[in-house]
Amino acid sequence: MSEKFHSMKITNTIIDKVLVELKDPLDAKKALSFFHWSSHQFKNIEHGVESYCMVVHTLVRARLLVDAKVLLETAVRKSCKYDSTGFIVVEMMFSSYKKMSSVPLVFDLLVQTYSKFRMFDTAFQACRFIEEHGLSCSIISCNTLIHLVQKSGRNELVWKIYEFMIERRIYPNESTTKIMINALCKEGKLQKSIDVLDRIHGKRCSPGVIVNTYLVYGMLEDGRIDEGVVLMKRMLQKNMIIDDVAYSLIIFAKLKADNLESAMELYDEMLKRGFHANPFLYTLFIRARCKEGSIEEANNLMQEMHSVGSKPYDETYNALVEGCSAAGRIEESLRYCEEMVNVGFSPSCFAFNEMVRKLCDISDVQKANAMLTVMLEKGFLPNEATYAYLMDGYGKEGEVQEVLKLYYEMEYRKHSLGFMAYTSIIRSLCQVGKLKDAEKYLRVMKERLIAPNQTIYETLISSHCRNGNMVRARELYDEMVGKKLTPTCDSFTALVERNS
Repeated sequence: MSEKFHSMKITNTIIDKVLVELKDPLDAKKALSFFHWSSHQFKNIEHGVESYCMVVHTLVRARLLVDAKVLLETAVRKSCKYDSTGFIVVEMMFSSYKKMSSVPLVFDLLVQTYSKFRMFDTAFQACRFIEEHGLSCSIISCNTLIHLVQKSGRNELVWKIYEFMIERRIYPNESTTKIMINALCKEGKLQKSIDVLDRIHGKRCSPGVIVNTYLVYGMLEDGRIDEGVVLMKRMLQKNMIIDDVAYSLIIFAKLKADNLESAMELYDEMLKRGFHANPFLYTLFIRARCKEGSIEEANNLMQEMHSVGSKPYDETYNALVEGCSAAGRIEESLRYCEEMVNVGFSPSCFAFNEMVRKLCDISDVQKANAMLTVMLEKGFLPNEATYAYLMDGYGKEGEVQEVLKLYYEMEYRKHSLGFMAYTSIIRSLCQVGKLKDAEKYLRVMKERLIAPNQTIYETLISSHCRNGNMVRARELYDEMVGKKLTPTCDSFTALVERNS
């Protein structure tokens, strides 16, 4: 070839035409030789990405996979000079696919190459592109991708790929399930998935069911209800999820969409088909009843749980603690809180705070503080809101020393103090006329780079106005306006103006 064509002017167009002529698998080695010869013989020739793709097509058809992988890796590296994503290789591979009479395996090798180079987003984009154009990735390529993505710590992408696989009917095998269980372990979510299944099914399930339940449950929790239900139906067709789990998750979806009536109809259908109620469903309906304020019905459901031997769990109690508090039934809320502690559960911070807030609203702050003491001994971790509600409660009763004790306790326990805590302290001090101390905590806020909000400013300004210190009131008012904090109402501005 060197003797015959040394004087000929070879171009990329001519090279590509020759590669098309040599596309038959029997000519694969000739095509590879010509490809390498042309780049060495003619220094002005630099093979483009499309030329690499054309040779790869021929090599893959001839099952010369080692050579094909080497060229693919070079093509991907080359493409990154023009586009950091390297996605141009997918487009070029597809544009020459029919012309070279190629096979889908070339795209599997490409996805595996992207995965090897840790180009995970491009690999996933390639999978979607291939599917959208009527071809499909193999389970081997998908497993390679999710395995390397999982090892890199990008668990969110792992679940996106797994969801895509089922959506496109690339059904997982044993290797896929092992990878996904590893992902659950790495995220610390395996126990959560097992807990959900235990509450629904009552027996330990296979690893595949654990993975699939976690995926659907997560989608429904995120509000992706239609997508989650469609995916679950596809899983049911392949026995990838259990019937009573599917029923329970669909009821969960309906309640997430605030469709209690439809959820109850499906629940009745479930019972008629021989399935039993479970703690997961009882808890869902208790929460739904509490949300609409039907506390009696929620209480009845709790009693029914006990009577049929269905064990409430932490979320069951939390729903009742929150619901009873919101409905002003504080004694019942306290009773449920004490009951859950006695059976070994700890309330969520939100549920406990709601109960504390209501107790403080009805001037029963001592009982709320006593309950916090018990909870601290049980290992409960309060947050800023817990202390702020207690501070407000003591502040209303004029017990400033108790407010300050809570402040020092927060500091001792190394809690982060923010707007809520400082607002409660400053408001409590202002209520008993200790404006110097209130100003001290304003300075502490600023020293800790916590910018006071308008509530704090207005509390101090109003107190100074009542105390007759209009100079300081005006200073704070100007400081507030200078920080572009708008007074909550015109009457507040009028108060400052009138007194000035």
